[in-house]
Amino acid sequence: MKFNADINVMPLKALLDPQGKAVTASMHNIGFKTVENVRIGKRITLQIEAENLQVAEAKIEEACKKILSNQVMEFYEYSVTKIEE
Repeated sequence: MKFNADINVMPLKALLDPQGKAVTASMHNIGFKTVENVRIGKRITLQIEAENLQVAEAKIEEACKKILSNQVMEFYEYSVTKIEE
């Protein structure tokens, strides 16, 4: 079976996000004064083949921990859906 995974990786809320701060300042400079607390992360989409949903989720979890995120500075969340063929 094939599955789609949508993964969001974001900086930990307790850590400073320099990119987010820069974007917040730029938005204020162009008139978006009410924008606050911009956080910049990354979105990853992929397809994976696995025997079932549980195996697909386990593989995605492992990929997130080992390569797609830095757990010291980031957290991740994901959703996995089966591709209907």
